[in-house]
Amino acid sequence: MEQIPAPFIGPPIDIKPEWIDFNGHLNAGYYFVVFDDAVGPFMEHVGLGEEHRAEHGVTTFSLEGHITFNREMKLDDPIEIRTQLLGYDAKKMHYINLMHHATEGWLAATNELLSIHISLETRRSAPMADTVLERLAEIQQAHQTLDVPAQVGNTIRLTR
Repeated sequence: MEQIPAPFIGPPIDIKPEWIDFNGHLNAGYYFVVFDDAVGPFMEHVGLGEEHRAEHGVTTFSLEGHITFNREMKLDDPIEIRTQLLGYDAKKMHYINLMHHATEGWLAATNELLSIHISLETRRSAPMADTVLERLAEIQQAHQTLDVPAQVGNTIRLTR
């Protein structure tokens, strides 16, 4: 039986020079780009990759997202995105991407997301295929062994 990685670790990502801002670090907007690029490999892992989407006429849309910035990333910092499935139902997935420095291991940023499964024909939500739901169940079982990151469920507020 296949060993399910907990968390899922996507391919390494290199910061492009044009992503660096006047502060000498990764511009806030490009954190969104990096996190968005990390969704593709995770969807492949889940069973919602390009082939499945084309064959079944489905996709996923983001419903809600939240980014935290924990430590700045600079041009030569290698990025590793670790994705943890937090929950799912027939039509939605809740997960968090954690951006780490790939060699030093420290946490740079997080991106918590709620995605919905969509029929491309109707442009409305639709249940995921049984094979995808079975795969999500396997991943959820493996990811339940992980601590829930402190950033999950955070809201923006001033603390006193």
